Amino acid sequence: MPSFDFQPTLHGDLLDLRPARPDDFDALFAVASDREIWAVHPAHDRWQEPVFRTFLDGAFADEGGLIAIERASGAIVGFSRYSMERCESGEVEIGWTFLTRRLWGGRANADMKRLMLDHAFRFVDTVIFRVGETNLRSRRAVEKIGGRLIAGRTETVTVAGAPTTHVTYAIRRADWRD
Repeated sequence: MPSFDFQPTLHGDLLDLRPARPDDFDALFAVASDREIWAVHPAHDRWQEPVFRTFLDGAFADEGGLIAIERASGAIVGFSRYSMERCESGEVEIGWTFLTRRLWGGRANADMKRLMLDHAFRFVDTVIFRVGETNLRSRRAVEKIGGRLIAGRTETVTVAGAPTTHVTYAIRRADWRD
């Protein structure tokens, strides 16, 4: 099996995903500077430029990430990434996802995740999602695309200066269907 491609270019119905580049910072921050995006997120201060810069620098250090471009407008509307940092054998993590609020509640997140899951399942058997335990919006979004909570697979880390418990969801290739 080939090694995992962390930065593919993927084309969906609503979004295109492409590798993130350092010169994307301003366009991404224009989306991420909306406080409401982070209101229930453990990193509730990520709307601030220095905090967001640290977040994006971490993404570049861990193989990059993917920019979400709305096909209809050509605008950068979000971000997501893959990581194997906290994975077990045969897994990859999808996370760090955010989208502009005007796309919330529609099909954009599902389109993004479908693209990313289809790509991931070419390389691994399981995709995991680590979500802040109290981030009910993100937990519902993962459940909506078929994520199943893995009992007992939690981790407590410091986020925005406070200990935060993350739960883990999984989607297995055998269970994945468009």
